[in-house]
Amino acid sequence: MKNEKAVVVFSGGQDSTTCLFWALKTFKEVEAVTFNYNQRHKLEIEVAASIAKDLGIKHTVLDMSLLNQLAPNALTRSDIQIKHKEGELPSTFVDGRNLLFLSFAAVLAKQSGARHLVTGVCETDFSGYPDCRDVFIKSLNVTLNLAMDYQFVIHTPLMWLNKAETWKLADELGAFEFVRNRTLTCYNGIIADGCGECPACILRKRGLEQYLAEKERGNA
Repeated sequence: MKNEKAVVVFSGGQDSTTCLFWALKTFKEVEAVTFNYNQRHKLEIEVAASIAKDLGIKHTVLDMSLLNQLAPNALTRSDIQIKHKEGELPSTFVDGRNLLFLSFAAVLAKQSGARHLVTGVCETDFSGYPDCRDVFIKSLNVTLNLAMDYQFVIHTPLMWLNKAETWKLADELGAFEFVRNRTLTCYNGIIADGCGECPACILRKRGLEQYLAEKERGNA
């Protein structure tokens, strides 16, 4: 697929940055699109722009502030606590986010002649978000193709990977240190290893420790 073009849905976090490196290795031409939905930390957009610039990637930021207005949640409101109760969707779930992001990414892709969309959604180590499931992605892929009469392919390199395996993939792509030090995953807006206490940091740290331990055992 080195002769084809891809658009990566890009937040500047661990997962989407790993996907960006995967896309750079897989496709001849790569663009990134980031969405501004008045998320809690504007630093997310700055991190994404900085990474794209350093990697020489065309980067588009699209205004999705309407999503903030329609779907108040812990990622867009500082007065909503980040929490996850068993049997309930986490307070960080944003209704319609991946549906809208991928749909707008598809519109952008078609205008630029790209047929491939790349997103870092994952069904293995995720927070219970319904729009991260493989069945949703496959359904949306069909819908986008029908809606625009254009043959898109949505790629999900992380769909069946746990966090340790995501770190392994970054390492295999030669991007381990870059992903570890330059990305923003933390819900409290701290780059790299983050606060270490929020759900996103705990998942990231656990996966990192697991991967490093496995790597150490492999080198022993």
